[in-house]
Amino acid sequence: MRLRIIAVGERMPDWVDSAFDDYARRLRSSMPLELHELATARRSDGDAVRAVTDEGRRILTQLQPRDHAVALDERGPQMSTVELARWLESRRASGQDLAFVIGGPDGLAAEVLARCPQRWSLSRLTLPHGLVRVVLAEQLYRAASVLAGHPYHRP
Repeated sequence: MRLRIIAVGERMPDWVDSAFDDYARRLRSSMPLELHELATARRSDGDAVRAVTDEGRRILTQLQPRDHAVALDERGPQMSTVELARWLESRRASGQDLAFVIGGPDGLAAEVLARCPQRWSLSRLTLPHGLVRVVLAEQLYRAASVLAGHPYHRP
């Protein structure tokens, strides 16, 4: 199973890139993790609707037909690490690749949400998008560690 993160936003701080790369490297042997960054659309004259629509169109071009897409959305349900591990195991058994979608500053387009059969909230807190990448990568690694019986995760 291949894991991909499709994220709006480029030029993250060095600490974001470094932390993400570290967890992606750790996952390489069990569940390869890729990051696809998309440029944030221009928001001229405060036109967030047009920007979200443009970002949504570009996100949809990155999703493959066989991807099980998961929208990172503050209104989605939350999972514990053990629940995430069980969910990952069931997704791996399905044979589908996973694509996690992180929207831009104004969220995800309705068309993207419609394409994602699942929504997931990492926290009820509002997190910077760079931090979302790091937390998501770390939790995927932690869940993979649970499945492998590795001692990284200590409940």
